[in-house]
Amino acid sequence: MAYLEEFRVQLNSRNYTKLMTLWQEYCAGDMADGEEIIAILKLIKDSDCAQQFGQYVEAIIPLVTLIKNKDELQESYRLIFDIETLNTPALYDLAFNFLKDHYGQSSLFNEKLRLIGLRGAAGDNFQGALSNFLLLNHMQKGNFVLHTAGWGVGEIMDLSFLREQASIEFENLRGGKKDISFKNGFKTLIPLAKTHFLARRFAEPDLLEKDLKENPVAQITAFLSDMGPKTAQEIKDEIAGIVIPEEEYSKWWQQARAKMKKEPLIETPALAKETFRLRKGHASWEERLEKAFLGKNSFEAILTASHNVIRDFPELLKNSEAKQRLIEKVQGLLLKEKLSEAEHLQVLLFLENTLNIELEASSLKKFVIQLRKVDEVLKAIEIVNLKKRLCSAIREYRQDWAEIFLQLLFTCEQNQLRDLLLKDLLNSSHTELLKARIKELMDHPRKHPEALWWYFQKVVNDEAPFFQDQEHKYQFFEALLILLSALDLKSEHRDFSKKIYNYLTGSRFQAVRDILKNSTQDFAREFLLLTSKCQSFTDHDKKILHSLVEVVHTSLAKEKKLDSLDLNTIWTTQEGFSQIQERIKHIGTVEIIDVAKEIEAARAHGDLRENSEYKFALERRNRLQGELKMLSDQFHKARIITKEDISTKSIGIGTKVELMGPKGEKICYTILGPWDANPDNFILSFQSKFAQAMWGKKLGEKFAFKGDEFKILATKSYLEG
Repeated sequence: MAYLEEFRVQLNSRNYTKLMTLWQEYCAGDMADGEEIIAILKLIKDSDCAQQFGQYVEAIIPLVTLIKNKDELQESYRLIFDIETLNTPALYDLAFNFLKDHYGQSSLFNEKLRLIGLRGAAGDNFQGALSNFLLLNHMQKGNFVLHTAGWGVGEIMDLSFLREQASIEFENLRGGKKDISFKNGFKTLIPLAKTHFLARRFAEPDLLEKDLKENPVAQITAFLSDMGPKTAQEIKDEIAGIVIPEEEYSKWWQQARAKMKKEPLIETPALAKETFRLRKGHASWEERLEKAFLGKNSFEAILTASHNVIRDFPELLKNSEAKQRLIEKVQGLLLKEKLSEAEHLQVLLFLENTLNIELEASSLKKFVIQLRKVDEVLKAIEIVNLKKRLCSAIREYRQDWAEIFLQLLFTCEQNQLRDLLLKDLLNSSHTELLKARIKELMDHPRKHPEALWWYFQKVVNDEAPFFQDQEHKYQFFEALLILLSALDLKSEHRDFSKKIYNYLTGSRFQAVRDILKNSTQDFAREFLLLTSKCQSFTDHDKKILHSLVEVVHTSLAKEKKLDSLDLNTIWTTQEGFSQIQERIKHIGTVEIIDVAKEIEAARAHGDLRENSEYKFALERRNRLQGELKMLSDQFHKARIITKEDISTKSIGIGTKVELMGPKGEKICYTILGPWDANPDNFILSFQSKFAQAMWGKKLGEKFAFKGDEFKILATKSYLEG
């Protein structure tokens, strides 16, 4: 269809002179491609040149008469009469004779001719004659039409040739049936077969849903045949929420798309903005390989294309010629200059594991045994299946595999790879080392964020091999909140932070409800403290979290606790306020500028991948930006403690309290905000666990903290010295 693309170019550029030259050249041809002729006529009809083109369109009639396929011939004539504007006697005769030959025996034939402007003699205007006749022929009770002006699909409930109108019930029109005159129908109605996707969606949505779920490939094939090429988003617009429930669509589409990749008749696009379309026939293995490797020249592109084509069309491996072509393509990668260790290894893994080629002299085994920086090589491999194969090879060929797996468990990036490593380690004699390794996630949540999130999900879903008891569930939950508060300070982890936040708040805080259900008061208090430090939670979220805690522990509702102002206000002294103000100013006016200069200087050294100075400068900039954002956010919430804010009747912000410890010793603490906290000088943040344990207590009262009992001996304002 070389001409089709050329017509599209000229129509888009509105170059009328070149367009007419191209049209004359095309019409002079002696080989009729019905599909191409129809596509070109549709382009012209839908363009803004259609009106001008109407006086020249009949030039294609000699070429159209050569079309052998009856359906293509009729569609070509229909489009010609939709475009033409001359209404010549020759065109009249052509339309009349075509309809008489094909539909002369249909009921009310002469009446239909009258209605479309063909009365037995040349009429004034019969533009659209074939389209209008086919619509009238389609006008039968129970048939379907599409209203092009927004009323959607309609079912013909009744019609009268005497009144020249039809009564139609439309999907998007309230008030039941609508009477449409044939004259208006010619302008706005398109006939739909009962098997057309839109007709089925209107008349039998439940059956269509069942068919889409049971045989998605056949139904999408029919969809594309009826609706033409569509992008993934356009397909979703027609199906999601209308046929397939919105909440089920993503899962259904993923499964359907995977099956469509293996369907020879459907051409699956590589990019989201491109369209799914039907091929003329089944694609040969040569065509599939040619398309897979088109424009692929780099090592990574060729290897990924090889993997994808085998994944999508595994039957190619049963074809000896296709398999040999793939082997040659992959083996050719070994001839590229300066292959890295990871690249060389990937070729060996692909040849032996994916293409089942026995390598000479156990090349893969020797390579794996000599491998040193396994974590770096594993990270450099893009294809997950090859990562898995490397791990299996390490397990098979190396005696130190367990030590390597324990290291990789937290550093690898894919959860499915972690699952593989975990399974192998659990089936070994190294379970105690594994348990100690996993305990690190609980004790140091900021160290391996992704790994913590991976194992946390196993704990809450009762799938964890270790630390599955309730007490450890509490500890992992606390670790996750500590991690979330840390991620909030780093802009580069925004997506990860959002993932955790969505989990905690999803389904009306279901995860929180589950963990609080049988929790202790100590955990509940700790939970509230940790959530108060997470910037991801809004004020509304924190109120909900407080309510959820109080539902389980009603006694906590009676205790004097920090109200919403306390939770969101950064209490501080005048000195602390000034120090933070100065720190914000220094970061913004000095340190950020300095690090920008460092980045530019490091960039000048070239090769940014191996430029450690550049990486360190970027890391410093990220840290500064994170600190600046955190301090700026807090600064807007800061409030300087005044005399009126301090109460000496009970312990609160600005209180200086003297305590008797569990061994009778006397200790004096001052409770201020986080900016002024200094444990070495016995100044506590009001957000600390110890401060909250005594919060609201009065002179002479006792309270417990971590199993020890304390008594309040005296209280006064910190302003009193």
